[in-house]
Amino acid sequence: MRQKPTVLAREIVASSRLFRVEEVQLRFSNGTERTYERLVGRGSGYGAVMIVALEDAEHALLVEEYCGGTDAYELSLPKGLIEPGEDVLDAADRELKEEAGFGARRLEHLTELSLSPGYMSQKIQVVLARDLYPERLPGDEPEPMRVDRVNLRELASLAQHPQFSEGRALAALYLARDLLIQRGEFGA
Repeated sequence: MRQKPTVLAREIVASSRLFRVEEVQLRFSNGTERTYERLVGRGSGYGAVMIVALEDAEHALLVEEYCGGTDAYELSLPKGLIEPGEDVLDAADRELKEEAGFGARRLEHLTELSLSPGYMSQKIQVVLARDLYPERLPGDEPEPMRVDRVNLRELASLAQHPQFSEGRALAALYLARDLLIQRGEFGA
Protein backbone atom coordinates (compact mmCIF):
# COMPACT_ATOMS: atom_id res chain seq x y z
CA MET A 1 0.00 0.00 0.00
CA ARG A 2 1.27 3.45 -0.88
CA GLN A 3 2.19 5.92 1.81
CA LYS A 4 -0.07 8.97 1.89
CA PRO A 5 1.61 12.33 1.31
CA THR A 6 2.68 14.42 4.30
CA VAL A 7 0.55 17.52 4.86
CA LEU A 8 2.87 20.50 5.14
CA ALA A 9 0.17 23.18 5.47
CA ARG A 10 -3.60 23.71 5.18
CA GLU A 11 -5.47 26.94 4.69
CA ILE A 12 -9.02 27.96 3.81
CA VAL A 13 -8.49 30.34 0.86
CA ALA A 14 -12.13 31.06 -0.03
CA SER A 15 -15.46 30.64 1.69
CA SER A 16 -19.14 31.14 0.90
CA ARG A 17 -22.42 30.23 2.55
CA LEU A 18 -22.23 26.72 1.02
CA PHE A 19 -18.57 26.03 0.19
CA ARG A 20 -15.06 26.36 1.51
CA VAL A 21 -11.96 26.03 -0.65
CA GLU A 22 -9.02 24.52 1.17
CA GLU A 23 -5.46 24.77 -0.10
CA VAL A 24 -3.32 21.81 1.00
CA GLN A 25 0.45 21.71 0.59
CA LEU A 26 1.71 18.13 0.35
CA ARG A 27 5.01 16.28 0.18
CA PHE A 28 4.90 12.88 -1.53
CA SER A 29 7.08 9.93 -0.52
CA ASN A 30 9.45 10.64 -3.45
CA GLY A 31 10.04 14.21 -2.15
CA THR A 32 7.84 15.98 -4.72
CA GLU A 33 5.82 18.85 -3.23
CA ARG A 34 2.50 20.03 -4.66
CA THR A 35 -0.32 22.33 -3.67
CA TYR A 36 -3.87 20.99 -4.08
CA GLU A 37 -7.17 22.84 -3.77
CA ARG A 38 -10.38 21.10 -2.79
CA LEU A 39 -13.93 21.88 -1.77
CA VAL A 40 -14.61 20.90 1.82
CA GLY A 41 -17.79 20.83 3.84
CA ARG A 42 -18.97 23.62 6.12
CA GLY A 43 -18.16 22.23 9.57
CA SER A 44 -18.88 18.72 10.75
CA GLY A 45 -21.84 17.95 8.49
CA TYR A 46 -23.84 14.75 8.62
CA GLY A 47 -23.51 13.73 4.98
CA ALA A 48 -26.03 13.22 2.23
CA VAL A 49 -28.24 10.48 0.86
CA MET A 50 -29.47 9.50 -2.64
CA ILE A 51 -32.43 7.14 -3.06
CA VAL A 52 -33.12 4.55 -5.77
CA ALA A 53 -36.86 4.21 -5.11
CA LEU A 54 -38.38 1.23 -6.90
CA GLU A 55 -41.97 1.67 -8.01
CA ASP A 56 -41.96 -2.00 -9.04
CA ALA A 57 -39.36 -4.62 -10.00
CA GLU A 58 -38.24 -2.67 -13.10
CA HIS A 59 -39.00 1.04 -12.56
CA ALA A 60 -37.31 3.65 -10.37
CA LEU A 61 -38.57 7.13 -9.54
CA LEU A 62 -36.82 10.25 -10.78
CA VAL A 63 -37.52 13.83 -9.73
CA GLU A 64 -37.14 16.97 -11.79
CA GLU A 65 -35.69 20.03 -10.09
CA TYR A 66 -33.94 23.24 -11.00
CA CYS A 67 -30.17 22.84 -10.58
CA GLY A 68 -28.13 26.00 -10.10
CA GLY A 69 -24.90 24.34 -11.23
CA THR A 70 -26.22 23.60 -14.72
CA ASP A 71 -28.82 26.43 -14.75
CA ALA A 72 -31.40 23.93 -15.98
CA TYR A 73 -34.19 21.63 -14.83
CA GLU A 74 -32.61 18.20 -14.43
CA LEU A 75 -33.91 14.71 -13.77
CA SER A 76 -32.19 12.79 -11.01
CA LEU A 77 -32.82 10.57 -8.03
CA PRO A 78 -34.32 12.02 -4.84
CA LYS A 79 -31.51 13.15 -2.54
CA GLY A 80 -30.66 15.48 0.30
CA LEU A 81 -28.72 16.11 3.47
CA ILE A 82 -28.80 13.86 6.51
CA GLU A 83 -30.09 15.91 9.42
CA PRO A 84 -28.77 15.80 13.01
CA GLY A 85 -30.10 12.74 14.83
CA GLU A 86 -30.96 10.86 11.64
CA ASP A 87 -29.30 7.72 10.38
CA VAL A 88 -28.89 7.10 6.66
CA LEU A 89 -32.13 5.12 6.28
CA ASP A 90 -34.24 7.65 8.22
CA ALA A 91 -32.86 10.45 6.04
CA ALA A 92 -33.58 8.46 2.87
CA ASP A 93 -37.20 7.87 3.89
CA ARG A 94 -37.70 11.55 4.81
CA GLU A 95 -36.12 12.87 1.60
CA LEU A 96 -38.20 10.46 -0.49
CA LYS A 97 -41.37 11.76 1.19
CA GLU A 98 -40.32 15.39 0.74
CA GLU A 99 -39.19 15.18 -2.88
CA ALA A 100 -41.27 12.41 -4.45
CA GLY A 101 -44.29 12.07 -2.15
CA PHE A 102 -43.59 8.45 -1.20
CA GLY A 103 -42.40 6.59 1.87
CA ALA A 104 -40.75 3.16 1.79
CA ARG A 105 -41.43 0.12 3.94
CA ARG A 106 -38.08 -1.47 2.97
CA LEU A 107 -34.83 0.49 2.90
CA GLU A 108 -31.36 -0.90 2.26
CA HIS A 109 -28.02 0.92 2.26
CA LEU A 110 -26.16 0.03 -0.97
CA THR A 111 -22.91 1.99 -1.04
CA GLU A 112 -21.17 5.33 -0.67
CA LEU A 113 -20.19 7.39 -3.75
CA SER A 114 -18.12 10.50 -4.29
CA LEU A 115 -18.63 13.05 -7.03
CA SER A 116 -15.07 14.12 -7.76
CA PRO A 117 -12.60 12.78 -5.19
CA GLY A 118 -9.72 14.76 -6.67
CA TYR A 119 -11.43 18.05 -5.80
CA MET A 120 -14.21 17.39 -3.29
CA SER A 121 -14.41 15.76 0.13
CA GLN A 122 -18.19 15.19 0.07
CA LYS A 123 -19.66 11.71 -0.33
CA ILE A 124 -23.24 10.50 -0.68
CA GLN A 125 -24.89 7.36 0.71
CA VAL A 126 -26.95 5.36 -1.80
CA VAL A 127 -30.10 3.69 -0.49
CA LEU A 128 -32.48 1.27 -2.22
CA ALA A 129 -36.13 1.91 -1.29
CA ARG A 130 -38.92 -0.60 -1.96
CA ASP A 131 -42.54 -1.22 -1.07
CA LEU A 132 -43.46 2.43 -1.63
CA TYR A 133 -46.63 4.06 -0.34
CA PRO A 134 -47.94 7.59 -0.88
CA GLU A 135 -46.91 10.08 1.82
CA ARG A 136 -45.73 13.64 1.40
CA LEU A 137 -43.76 15.72 3.89
CA PRO A 138 -43.02 19.43 3.49
CA GLY A 139 -39.44 19.97 2.38
CA ASP A 140 -37.07 22.83 1.68
CA GLU A 141 -37.54 22.81 -2.10
CA PRO A 142 -38.56 26.20 -3.54
CA GLU A 143 -41.20 24.60 -5.81
CA PRO A 144 -42.88 21.20 -6.14
CA MET A 145 -40.81 18.56 -7.92
CA ARG A 146 -42.24 16.68 -10.87
CA VAL A 147 -41.97 12.91 -10.40
CA ASP A 148 -41.02 10.75 -13.37
CA ARG A 149 -39.83 7.18 -13.69
CA VAL A 150 -37.20 5.21 -15.55
CA ASN A 151 -37.22 1.61 -16.68
CA LEU A 152 -34.05 -0.03 -15.35
CA ARG A 153 -33.77 -1.88 -18.66
CA GLU A 154 -33.30 1.49 -20.42
CA LEU A 155 -30.44 3.09 -18.47
CA ALA A 156 -28.30 3.56 -21.58
CA SER A 157 -31.12 5.68 -23.06
CA LEU A 158 -31.43 7.64 -19.82
CA ALA A 159 -27.74 8.57 -20.06
CA GLN A 160 -28.57 10.25 -23.41
CA HIS A 161 -31.59 12.17 -22.07
CA PRO A 162 -31.01 15.94 -22.35
CA GLN A 163 -32.29 16.52 -18.80
CA PHE A 164 -30.22 13.79 -17.13
CA SER A 165 -26.54 14.42 -16.43
CA GLU A 166 -25.75 13.34 -12.87
CA GLY A 167 -23.13 10.59 -12.92
CA ARG A 168 -23.74 9.55 -9.30
CA ALA A 169 -27.42 8.93 -10.06
CA LEU A 170 -26.61 6.85 -13.12
CA ALA A 171 -24.07 4.80 -11.14
CA ALA A 172 -26.63 4.27 -8.36
CA LEU A 173 -29.25 3.05 -10.84
CA TYR A 174 -26.82 0.58 -12.45
CA LEU A 175 -25.69 -0.68 -9.02
CA ALA A 176 -29.28 -1.20 -7.89
CA ARG A 177 -30.22 -2.97 -11.13
CA ASP A 178 -27.17 -5.26 -10.93
CA LEU A 179 -27.96 -6.13 -7.32
CA LEU A 180 -31.55 -7.03 -8.25
CA ILE A 181 -30.28 -9.19 -11.13
CA GLN A 182 -27.81 -10.98 -8.80
CA ARG A 183 -30.60 -11.69 -6.34
CA GLY A 184 -32.97 -12.92 -9.09
CA GLU A 185 -35.42 -10.11 -8.27
CA PHE A 186 -35.15 -8.01 -11.44
CA GLY A 187 -38.33 -8.05 -13.49
CA ALA A 188 -39.95 -10.41 -10.98
